[in-house]
Amino acid sequence: MDPDVLAAATGGTASASFGEVTVDVPAASWVAAVTAARDDPALELSSFDWLSAVDQLDDGFDVVVHLFSTRHKHRALLRTRVPRADPRLGSLVEVFPGAGWHERETHEMFGIGFDGHPHLVPLLLPDGFAGHPLRKDFVLAARVAKEWPGAKEPGESHAGTTRRRMRPPGVPDDWG
Repeated sequence: MDPDVLAAATGGTASASFGEVTVDVPAASWVAAVTAARDDPALELSSFDWLSAVDQLDDGFDVVVHLFSTRHKHRALLRTRVPRADPRLGSLVEVFPGAGWHERETHEMFGIGFDGHPHLVPLLLPDGFAGHPLRKDFVLAARVAKEWPGAKEPGESHAGTTRRRMRPPGVPDDWG
């Protein structure tokens, strides 16, 4: 796929690396850009694959959608950035109904609101859970209960040796 064609259709800035085309679009034209990528005959990115976000700390959140064309056999990532102070974006449910589940998950895990979503309620976390666990500033409960010595994770040492890997309960000793 020609990145320039996708950029022109969506009104964004395209780049290609490792065989993947990524287009950065303004948040204000998010829904219009995704709709254009779906409806443009040269692109026909009519298959919704997934939607998620990336926490960029002070820069805000990148919301990314992966689309695929079953006719042309190409794919693309469309990405936009929302501010950390008020992370809101237009919902893609009217463009791709399958985006509803992904937007609910992204809302719950990152705290990003999707304007126009018909049912933006918790999906995965238990009732009463406070916070958004995929944000980089989310404090892990294990770190609060017991701090790890130094900068190493459990099982790592300064000498490069590691302790025996623990197996989950019920896994036999002769597996791997």
